[in-house]
Parts: sequence; C-alpha cells; structure tokens
Amino acid sequence: MLYEKPADNASLAELGKTIEASTRCANRHFVACFRGRYGPGFMEWNFQTAEKLAAALRTGEVTSAELTDEAIARIERDDKAINAICVPDFDRARAAARGADQARARGEDRPLLGIPVTVKESYNIAGLPTNWGMPQHRNYMPAEDAVQVSRLKAAGAVVLGKTNVPLGLQDIQSFNEIYGTTNNPWDHDRTAGGSSGGSAAALASGFGALSIGSDIAGSLRTPAHFCGIYAHKPTLGLAATRGMVAPPAPALPVDLDLAVVGPMARTARDLTLLLDVMAGPDPLTLGVAHGLTLPPARHERLRDFRVLVLDEHPLIPSGAAVRAGVNRVADALADGGARVERHSPLLPDLTEAAMVYMHLLISSSVARFPVEAYEQLQTRAAGLSADDQSLEAARLRAMVFTHRDWMEANSRRELHRHGWRQLFAEFDAVVCPITPTPAFPHDHHPNPLERRINIDGVEYPYFDQLVWAGLATMPGLPATAIPAGLSPEGLPVGVQLIGPMFEDRTPLRLAELLEQKIGGFQVPK
Repeated sequence: MLYEKPADNASLAELGKTIEASTRCANRHFVACFRGRYGPGFMEWNFQTAEKLAAALRTGEVTSAELTDEAIARIERDDKAINAICVPDFDRARAAARGADQARARGEDRPLLGIPVTVKESYNIAGLPTNWGMPQHRNYMPAEDAVQVSRLKAAGAVVLGKTNVPLGLQDIQSFNEIYGTTNNPWDHDRTAGGSSGGSAAALASGFGALSIGSDIAGSLRTPAHFCGIYAHKPTLGLAATRGMVAPPAPALPVDLDLAVVGPMARTARDLTLLLDVMAGPDPLTLGVAHGLTLPPARHERLRDFRVLVLDEHPLIPSGAAVRAGVNRVADALADGGARVERHSPLLPDLTEAAMVYMHLLISSSVARFPVEAYEQLQTRAAGLSADDQSLEAARLRAMVFTHRDWMEANSRRELHRHGWRQLFAEFDAVVCPITPTPAFPHDHHPNPLERRINIDGVEYPYFDQLVWAGLATMPGLPATAIPAGLSPEGLPVGVQLIGPMFEDRTPLRLAELLEQKIGGFQVPK
C-alpha cells in the first residue's frame, strides 16, 4: 500500500492491526497445512514449554482453544493407560480457553493467559469434588477455589482438571479406592510417585504444560524424580496454602508446619514462571500488610556457584542408579567451573536431622487418631528398647508425642535451621538424592509399615526412604527437583538442589543452568 501523503496516527494504527491480523492468519494457515500434510504429530503443542506456548499465543501462531482441544484429545487418547487425570473439567476448560482468546483479542496479556494446566486433586476447585481419595468424602464439593487455583485463573491459565493422589495424601504412590492407580508413563508397572503423582504423570504424558502440587514428605520432588520432570518445593510459608485442605475441614488461612504448595513443569524456567504466580502471602492474613520481594539468584553463571554434593546417607544407602545421577550433576558442575565439595563440617548432622524430621512429621500426622488407637500406640512405644534408635522406632515414638516432646523437637529444628544458615554462607546449594531408587513397582500392601523398598537387592523399611526428602523439609528450605538422566533400566533419575531459605531463585537458576548443560525432560519412550 502506497501513501501519496503522510499517514496520520490513526491510519498507521489501523494498518498495524491489519498487518498483525494477516500475520496471525498466515501463521495459523501454515500450521494447519503442515498438520494436514504431515499428520497430527507435526507442530504438536502438547510437549512444548509454557514459555513457548505463551510466546506462540502472543504472536497468534496458535489459540488457546486449539491448545486446549489438543490437550483434551491427548488425555482422552492416552490417559486410559496412565490414569493421571482423575477429575476432568473439559467443558469449563474449553469455555476458559475461548475467554482467554477473547481477552487476548482485546489486548490483554497475563503470565499464563490461555495455557492449559492441571491441578492436584487436593486443591479445592468450586464445582468439582475434593476428597483426597477418601471414600467417606467422595462427594464433598467445596464452595470456593483454593487461593492457588484463584491465582492460576487470575493469571489466565486454563484448568483441564484434577490429578490423582494417594489416600489422604499419605503415600509415596498415587492410588485410592475412588480413582484407582496412577501408572508411571515410563513403565506402567511402576508407581508415578506420591502424593503429587498424578500431576507428575500428567506432565510427563503431555497433559498440560504446568501443574501445581504440594510437599511435606517429598510429594512434589519424588514424583518429579520418578517421572523425569521438574518440581520446586518452595521455602516454608512462601506460597499461601488456603484451600489445600482435607475435607470437610474449612478452608482457613492457617500456617502449615512442614507442608508447602509448589509448581511442577517440564523445564526449570517454567518452574520459575509458575512460582511467580503462586508465591506470596495469603491476602486474608500476612498479605494485609506484607508484600513479597524474592531476592535474585546469587549467581547467573555456573562457574560462580559453590556447591556441596552428597550421595550417601548414614541411615539408608543410595542405589547405584541414584548415585550415578548425583555424580552426573557433580561432574557437570565441575566441568562448568563451579566449586564442588563433597564434605563440609558445616553440614548439620544427617542422622539427627532425619530423626527430628520423623518426629515432627509423624507426630502431626497422627495427632487426631482416636483415643483407643493412641493408647495402643502408647503401649507399643513403651515396649521399645532404649537402645533402638532406628527410624522405625523414631516413627513409633513420635506417634505418642506429648506437647513437651514436640517443643523439644522443634527446638532442635531451630538449631538445624541456624546450622543451615551457616552452611549457606559458604555454599550456594546442596545437591543430593530425592529417594534412594528410581520408581519402584506398584506395592499396594494394605499396611504400609509392612512394605519394603528394594535398594540394589537389599530390602529396607518403606518409609526410611523419606530421609532425603526430609533434609530440606524439616528446616523449611527450598529444593528444586531436576532430571539427571536415566537408569540402566531406562527409568528417570532425579536429584534435588537445596538452597538457602527464601532464596528460591538460587536453586531455580542453578536448575536452569544444569538443564542447559546436561539436558532435562525427555518424552517417555
């Protein structure tokens, strides 16, 4: 188009809109043509990062309606074998996607506008059941969204549905009587982990770009490790938890001990994108007066990081596949010029840390047991030998803690927190296992205390594997789970990067740099 005289601003603006609309149309026609010529796998969006989807949505290369339809089609095709999406919400997802496209047409832009995501079943979503896998609450329907679901929606995300969990969120596997068993996308005979196992399996299967989960005993990190994705356990208290509550309890803005909510994704950068949506105090309590300003990562280059690497725990061995994953990360750090150490006198005692963690975790989880059951536990605990300092004995003693006992354990926790502050004056991150093994075969023995975990041919008590998760949980530290390659059996192996309290961007940045160095998520073979 030629102008014989200078165009006014209105004409130029109109011309710009015309060119932009034509470009969008051409891009979408190009994609449609290639899909028709080369089949549905070409230009498939399901495994793209949230970051790339956001960019494609902004340029008009794809619409939210198209992304959502493609995600739903994949779920309907593949989830029969995985069973990750326990409560689909496809009609409302399609409506939300249309709304996102309309908002973008009006010139709006939000961090997650139009991006399909999933949500762990344990979060309240108005109009959907929240039962935590407990049959007695099968039909419990909350009246309002959890605060994190509200934040997702405010950021423009399209919620595809809810993901499966274990009974009461109290297992390292995800199965329950209501929704059945979630299988690992890499090997359907193995667990996807728990309690955010449905979310991890969904991401590994291409069911949405992001998910939100929770973590008190590795419930974000273990499924990420088992399924080959990324997850971040935030600093305790960093992200509001209201509405992530067992039914039929009211959704109150309480400060949880040990437990956090956090992001799950297929890349480290996507974790940061989602954490920025989730982070911040509850608007009903601290949010009235407090704002949030997370400090930047301590370093931007791999060679500037100071890292302590751990691959062995005094209370449980690390399997060969997991040690190999830790060492793969350690070698990448050293090759990138980072300062890597294997020992430090500043590291808090790992045995005592595990004991304190078990005391705090178990005493809180059984606090509402019936009186009769509590009295039976008291009798069993009284029969323990004073010389029995095993983790099993620690768990039994914690089941009958008095308030005085809990206060003593909490005081020991504060000493550990201070020890970590001193360590992080000398180091920027700690690299260590998440669990001692890759994903293990499904084990649905009705009494978890009788289950065993097989570590290179030797069996150990099932819940002993939680000591690595507890290393970050007990003091409330942030920890980022990253893929670190595959085991000889072809199963994903992950490690965690533990960082300083409220410096979540430091392990997240290290995760991003390591992803560039050793690779990250792989589509299950």
